[in-house]
Amino acid sequence: MEQLNRSEARKIIMTILYQIIVYEKNKMIYEVEEVIKENLEIDNEFVKDIVYGVLTYQNDIDNIANKYMKSWTIDRLGNTDMAILRMGIYELLYTKTPSVVCINEAVELAKTYSDDEVAKMINAVLDKVYHEMVLNER
Repeated sequence: MEQLNRSEARKIIMTILYQIIVYEKNKMIYEVEEVIKENLEIDNEFVKDIVYGVLTYQNDIDNIANKYMKSWTIDRLGNTDMAILRMGIYELLYTKTPSVVCINEAVELAKTYSDDEVAKMINAVLDKVYHEMVLNER
């Protein structure tokens, strides 16, 4: 079985996070591990790390997103958009992935799966997180 590249992995992460959002909104019981297995043919540490990381820090991530969204809140976004933004913020703040890669990958997903306005907003939020939080930690 071939290895996933990171872009493919992020698409799977987005799908997993999307499903979890739907389950939670509908108050359905689910096992994170099962949702991952449904979407992943081969075991992938990167996917697991990001999914569990986003879920672990979701409140912090949502607070950060809300802080940087102009007159908007993350819970008003579509499920896909929410998944992309959470993943982008998590990757920027909690992983060693280069910031430019985190932002570009999230924006590319948003361009593919969201509308232009949402893609621009995700880009703007991640850019602010990068400039105000990531750069200040270095």
